[in-house]
Amino acid sequence: MNYGHRRRLRNRFVRSGFTNFNEHEIVELLLTLSIPRKDVKTIAKTLLKTFGSIGGIFDASIADLVQIKGIGESTAIALKIIRAINGLYLQEQIEGTPICNSVEKASALWKNRLSNLRVEVLEVAYLDSSLRLMKDGIERLETGTIVATAVYPRKIAEAALRRGARAIMLAHNHPSGSAEPSDCDERNTRTIKIALQYLDIKLVDHMIVAANGTFSFKENGLL
Repeated sequence: MNYGHRRRLRNRFVRSGFTNFNEHEIVELLLTLSIPRKDVKTIAKTLLKTFGSIGGIFDASIADLVQIKGIGESTAIALKIIRAINGLYLQEQIEGTPICNSVEKASALWKNRLSNLRVEVLEVAYLDSSLRLMKDGIERLETGTIVATAVYPRKIAEAALRRGARAIMLAHNHPSGSAEPSDCDERNTRTIKIALQYLDIKLVDHMIVAANGTFSFKENGLL
């Protein structure tokens, strides 16, 4: 193993982050954290070739990751842990801030949480009167099949009241790969908005997450 190469990668990162790093070098550096005594350049390039990008590697399942020669279960789990930690970091970054003021931040948060799931889920972000994300303010309310999640306005309203939220943001994923809302998505969103209005709770946005991006109801004039 070329320990000098590892040391140079780490020193470059310490000096200037990932500036001027090739994509495979970033993956190499990541793999050195869980594969201490092995040349990981070939593994890094194979991961990128198989999954298409660094994001694709993080989105891959443990079962798919361990199919790559040189990736054991411990390394696969480590990659999933790093991805999950990033999600927690993104959530902490926006807690106490007006989440609805930045579609980019909201999109990054939901994409991290939902884009790699293989069944539809519905999550709710609970906001205070200043539209700031409340502490531990994200909850998964429904988990469905690969094609649909049942949405119950009463359950959403009760959850918002229980949390003392003055506003909420909805998000769900489309495992099919397209973030465009279906007719059912649009009907459900209108129904939920009307139900919440009677309780003086505002629906500030509904985001759909898919492999090809995100869709914001607010940004597209549907709320």
